[in-house]
Amino acid sequence: MKIDDYELLLKLHEIGTIRGTAKAVLISQPAVTQRLKYIEEYFGHIIFIRTPKRLIPTPEGEIILEHAKTVMAGERAVKNKLAQSSEEVQGTLSIACSSLISQRYLPAILGKFTSLYPKVAIDLVTGISEDIKRHHKNYHVCIIRGEKLKESTCIRLFDDPLYIFDTEPFPTDALKERPLISFKSDDSMHELVDNWLYVQQDKIKPVKTITVDQIETCKQFMKQGLGMAVLPESVSDSMRDEYPNIALKLDGEAVSRHTWVCFQDGVRELPQVDHFIDELVELLTL
Repeated sequence: MKIDDYELLLKLHEIGTIRGTAKAVLISQPAVTQRLKYIEEYFGHIIFIRTPKRLIPTPEGEIILEHAKTVMAGERAVKNKLAQSSEEVQGTLSIACSSLISQRYLPAILGKFTSLYPKVAIDLVTGISEDIKRHHKNYHVCIIRGEKLKESTCIRLFDDPLYIFDTEPFPTDALKERPLISFKSDDSMHELVDNWLYVQQDKIKPVKTITVDQIETCKQFMKQGLGMAVLPESVSDSMRDEYPNIALKLDGEAVSRHTWVCFQDGVRELPQVDHFIDELVELLTL
């Protein structure tokens, strides 16, 4: 058994499908199926039951998956000790990052970091902040939006005010009734928008909701006149000068999304993690 085989088992369990796992690890579905068959033959037991919706671990599979977690944890521990003992910054840096931050800011940050520390291996996962929070202990560093992680050290990077945009003006003396275009995000984002709309119900009334998967799709739908869209300032670019908009405020305070970097106690003893957090804070703290 190779380390990659244990890693594949855990990825299959996390994602739950052969197809999704193949896409995530960038190999073909037949290759994933063949490797899983080899692993099951190695242990002499079926690890997953295939159902139409997802892979379900067998009782023997659950034991093997726990073993895989132990193996991977041991591998990380050895690499971390080697990184600590070396004068040169190296080792693995595991990051879980909000999709918006990964698209908007992370490429430049990682570009600079890897040029400074080329021997550091980057292990990156992106997604919705709520999903990252559920699995935060699997990563050295979590970059999330909304509420900070409990029982973690968190540094507030910046606040991201929200604006509602449309191609049509926002009247001051009449009720505006328009579709609302919403993008996939975590519950805390939707709660902020819903609370603001409730307060503004005598001025703005969404007549229906159009839900899309990506924030960029949401922007383009709004630009085509399909409805209103609530967007963070960080992704609005020049839109505030080009389209009618209102800043979301409650009790005179801007409605904002907070961005945090969170990590477990002691993880900054790893040089690669410590240097990355320093770079992140320097570049993103506004």
